[in-house]
This record gives sequence, structure tokens and C-alpha cells, in this order.
Amino acid sequence: MKLTKPAPAAKPAPAPTADADIRASDADRDRVAAILREALAEGRLDPEEHAERIDVVYRAKTMGELEPVLRDLPAPADGARTTPSAGAYEYGPAAPIPDQNLVAIFSASTRKGRWRVPARINAVAIFGSVEIDLTEAVFPQQQVTINATSLLGSVEIRVPENVTLRSSGSGVLGAFEIETHEADDDNAPQVQVNGYAVLGSVEAKPKRGAWIRDLRDRLREDRLDRHERPSGERREKYERHIEERLERHGRMLEERLERHERRRAERRERREGRFR
Repeated sequence: MKLTKPAPAAKPAPAPTADADIRASDADRDRVAAILREALAEGRLDPEEHAERIDVVYRAKTMGELEPVLRDLPAPADGARTTPSAGAYEYGPAAPIPDQNLVAIFSASTRKGRWRVPARINAVAIFGSVEIDLTEAVFPQQQVTINATSLLGSVEIRVPENVTLRSSGSGVLGAFEIETHEADDDNAPQVQVNGYAVLGSVEAKPKRGAWIRDLRDRLREDRLDRHERPSGERREKYERHIEERLERHGRMLEERLERHERRRAERRERREGRFR
């Protein structure tokens, strides 16, 4: 009789992980942060609410922790809020931003800081100066066209170092200087500068050290600093509270000792009065 070993029992399949328990990636956090930035720009969130939610986003460990910050905001058109994005930039259907005109006639016009860039910007400088700074801007679309015209004036354009910068223009007794640059990422924003300079100047170049992702990092650091600052304040407040309690306790002990001494003195006087 030939004995055979019994077949090993099959291992039970691991239980599927719930979507809310899946670990969130940097791309997931960036995608949620982009939705919050849009909500801030549209006025759905005030700056304080935006700061609180951004802090939650960059401290989130799982997808379930990301979902509550978007619960009261409208879903994107694609219906997927927290799925990983294809790249570091967020383009998609949104309310169109009207073209922006920057005109300086014997004056100056400036656009910089945190702003949503429209698909087309028209800049005209006549005996004046126009400054366009995109280093901290939000790019709702990949293609941005800047039409620059300078007549005895100047148009100065600054872009992040990791975007594509192209040009098509000329100078007539003036300078049309564009420091063209191709980004390593094909999905990066593309800025096209067109126009001409007549007895004036049009200049566009990347700002060294300014990256689109750096803005996210600075925002995260600001939120972390803002989160750590109250901890230090709470610690100082607690230490002051302890000192005040010790001081009150010391005063109470002194008062009790004084009362005790007074009572002893009164009892001594009464005893001495009896024996007189």
C-alpha cells in the first residue's frame, strides 16, 4: 500500500483593503490641495478654512483622511477626487477665465503674487512699464499666450524655472529678448510670448530658483509652522499657569502660617491672663 502525503491546505486569500484605508501618496495630496486652491480662488473657502484644510491634507496618511476636507465642495467634472494624477500639474474643465489686459500709458501696471492665469494676456506699455510675474501663479490650463506690445516703454515677464517658455516677436529700434526654455516635463505649463518692441523693450525669462512645486513646499512649511507655533504658545501658557499656581500656593501657605502664629499668640496671652 503506497502512502501519499496530503496536499497542503490552501492559504486563505488576504482580505481586500478598503479604499479608505489605502495609503495616500504625494500625488493624492497634491490633487486634493489643487481642489482646495480652486475653492479658495472661487470664494467657497476663506483663507482661514483653506489653511486648516491644507494642514489636514499634508498630514493625512490614508485616502479616508483626505475625503472629509472635500465633503462639502463640488466634485470635479471627472468625478474622481482622490485618484492619483498623471503629473504634477492639474489641468481640467473649469469656468473659463477671461482674458486679462495690462495697459500702462505714462504709468506702471503690475500683476504678481498668487493669481489664476488666463489663457491669454495682453500687455501694452506706452511710455510706461508692465510687469507680469508668474512665479507664484496657478495655471488652470497648460497653454498661456502673452501678447506684448512696447512703444517707448517696457514689458517684463518672469516665469517659474520649470515651465516651457517660447517666443515669436521682433524689435524695431528696440529689444525683444526672450530667454526661451523647454521644460523637462512635457506636461508642464507652456508660456508663449508674442509681440514687438518699438523704441522699447520686451523681456521674458525664467526666475532662477522659482519652481512651481516650491510653492507647494512653501505652503506646506507655512502650514507646519502655523501648526507648531500654537504648540509653543500652549507650552508657555501652561508654564505660566504652573508658576501662577505655585505662587498662589506659596501665598496661601504664608497666610496660613501667619494665622497660626496669631492664634498661638492669642492663646498664649489668654493663658498668661488667667495666672495673673
